[in-house]
Amino acid sequence: MKHLFNKGKDASKPTFLLLHGTGGTELDLLPIAGQIDDEANVLSVRGNVSENGMPRFFKRLAEGVFDEEDLILRTKELHDFLDEAAEKYEFDRDNMIAIGYSNGANIAASLLFHYQNSLKGAILHHPMVPRRGIELPDLSGKTIFIPAGTNDPICAPSETEELQSLFESANANVTVHWEDRGHQLTYSEVDAARKWLANQ
Repeated sequence: MKHLFNKGKDASKPTFLLLHGTGGTELDLLPIAGQIDDEANVLSVRGNVSENGMPRFFKRLAEGVFDEEDLILRTKELHDFLDEAAEKYEFDRDNMIAIGYSNGANIAASLLFHYQNSLKGAILHHPMVPRRGIELPDLSGKTIFIPAGTNDPICAPSETEELQSLFESANANVTVHWEDRGHQLTYSEVDAARKWLANQ
């Protein structure tokens, strides 16, 4: 997968897995990673799917309607890539925190839905429920931060609450941060994520 890796200054810090939104690239979230913790390793990945020339992490059938078969395939592809990247760049595979926005947050959530030890935790900006009707692995010890907008036209508050409930029923520790905003990524929600991670 097309990606970039920046070695951090402090090996004890987690490696951030950056996952962009639809139409983004592996460069999009670098400033956000720096704002959250500028000493951590950064592995930033570009989605392998193109939708009208816009990179994404998996196909969709319509706005808000995921191609479930492709989602499962792409989630496995990303999970396997993370194993290879940890070996290549020599970082602790068990100390990885995803920072995803929109489509990137959805694939990060999907990693947690499908693989018990894929991530240590996640910061999911404006995610949706990746799949319904499946049993999640035991996510005890996983910490998840979800910044969400009360006026998000793409991801309704009920979607966020459902995702929170699914994660919590799998024993994850979930914090939701609400802003009176839409689907955009805001400075204040990134700052809230920074404070949340500093307290972990």
